[in-house]
Amino acid sequence: MTSSPTRMERLTAVRPRLLSFARLHLRDNALAEDAVQEAIMAAIEKDASFAGRSGYETWVFGILKYKILDVMRYQKRQGRLQPLENESDDDAIDRQFQENGRWQHNARPASWGEPDRVFESERFWQVFDACMIALPESSARVFSLRELMGLSTEEICRELGIRENNCWVILHRARLRLRACLEQGWLKEETPC
Repeated sequence: MTSSPTRMERLTAVRPRLLSFARLHLRDNALAEDAVQEAIMAAIEKDASFAGRSGYETWVFGILKYKILDVMRYQKRQGRLQPLENESDDDAIDRQFQENGRWQHNARPASWGEPDRVFESERFWQVFDACMIALPESSARVFSLRELMGLSTEEICRELGIRENNCWVILHRARLRLRACLEQGWLKEETPC
């Protein structure tokens, strides 16, 4: 009979994923290490407050989310958070669509199969992480805040000092780039020759 892992063992096991998540957002190894360390310390200190309404790892990721936002706010106050630059590849994105707004035939998204199976694939998440790292910093930051951390568009605009229409454009471009990267790095590997 095996005993279930202790919370400390679970924290140790999830630490690499926490670090990867923090690096995606902060793009700085030292800041990511600090944020993860603070999140783990907070999880240990607040262990008694874990109510079990979500998984333990999900709870720890929630703590990390706020630590990352704290770092970004601090950088903004110190003037070290780089303003989001305008993306310069509008033409490449526009070429994916016809005049009427529909996908070009050769740019139409491929089928990814059963979503639940895809999200359970470790290889998918490895490629996803690589694709996120390959995104321009501004695109990765906005996409991560919206899709991975669950912030509203209004919150993102307030945190980053951008306008709502700019936020939506960055999100659109990030999604298109991620789709293309995932199709290239993951779907092509998954399809049998």
